[in-house]
Amino acid sequence: MNSKQRIASAALALAISTLVATPAQAAGKEKCYGIAEAGQNDCGNLAGTHSCAGQAKVDNDPGEWKLVAKGTCIDLGGMLKDEAKRRWAETNGKS
Repeated sequence: MNSKQRIASAALALAISTLVATPAQAAGKEKCYGIAEAGQNDCGNLAGTHSCAGQAKVDNDPGEWKLVAKGTCIDLGGMLKDEAKRRWAETNGKS
């Protein structure tokens, strides 16, 4: 096995372990909107333009979220879902 194959195998193993561990790790966490850096969101956005992690286009997009420890979102400068939905609707003429 060459070094490229080892790196690819390690990356695949990490990705699989992350997918398997995510539900258990989500306990005690909450979605925090507006704090994800470009390419660092955890899943789909409020606009519905994507449904995958790592697809945020800009830093701190109010429609993108990351999982954070429950009770820390506001301290990090983010918003919980209800506020994020309200702000997104206001800025997109949906209110």
